[in-house]
Amino acid sequence: MLAAGAVLAPTASTASAASPDATTTVSPVVLPTAAASTTTKQTSWSKRHKVGLEAIAVAHEQIGKPYRYGGSGPSSFDCSGLVRYVYRKAGVRLPRTADAQHRHIRRHVKFADLATGDLVYFYGDGHTGIVSKVKGKKVYMIHAAHSGTRIKQVLINGYYRAHLNGAARPY
Repeated sequence: MLAAGAVLAPTASTASAASPDATTTVSPVVLPTAAASTTTKQTSWSKRHKVGLEAIAVAHEQIGKPYRYGGSGPSSFDCSGLVRYVYRKAGVRLPRTADAQHRHIRRHVKFADLATGDLVYFYGDGHTGIVSKVKGKKVYMIHAAHSGTRIKQVLINGYYRAHLNGAARPY
């Protein structure tokens, strides 16, 4: 019986070469297609990326709120508290600190491959932000910088690029 999506490929078999009446017969061989041989089901990029977009929508709502060391919302945040809060609202649980978040997330990405919703880490994983927009080679993030500031969206420019420690995709 053929598997769904299988492809038939002909194979040839010949009778003995010593026989003057050698004939060729063709019998089908079943070759599995990519769809038929896939046994594990993975969530598509678009479904996973929706989680990142939900997190960014929540992060945009936090812009303007004050930074507070150890703050985990909803009225004030530190950097990792903001990341944890917005991803929790999107259905993803993350550890509390920036370095623990970076270690926890298995999908690490290069700067050139950043997408909206990815997390970026700076200063040896001492600071984190959420990629909010990618326009060509310009990448923006929403983050809670330090005491005395408010949550804002900034361009990851030369200064931040120089201190970039890595990036991860939590969705």
